Amino acid sequence: MEEINLVSEGFKFMILGMGTVFLFLILMIFVLNLQAKIIQKFFPQTNIPHKKDDSSSKKDLDEEKRVVAAITGAIMAVKKG
Repeated sequence: MEEINLVSEGFKFMILGMGTVFLFLILMIFVLNLQAKIIQKFFPQTNIPHKKDDSSSKKDLDEEKRVVAAITGAIMAVKKG
């Protein structure tokens, strides 16, 4: 009967398994890049310019200031209590 070195057999299986996973990941990267190019070709992204009114941006700024004030007040209340 032939004696089998289990450590060397383990390394063989480890190399085979890791090689298989590595090759699969390389293949997956190429397929995903190809898919991205195909999607960009048939469904290009269009940038729609947003037209903002001065009144709406001022309103947003006022609301943002109120939110910041509320957060600051909450932090100060927690620090005191």
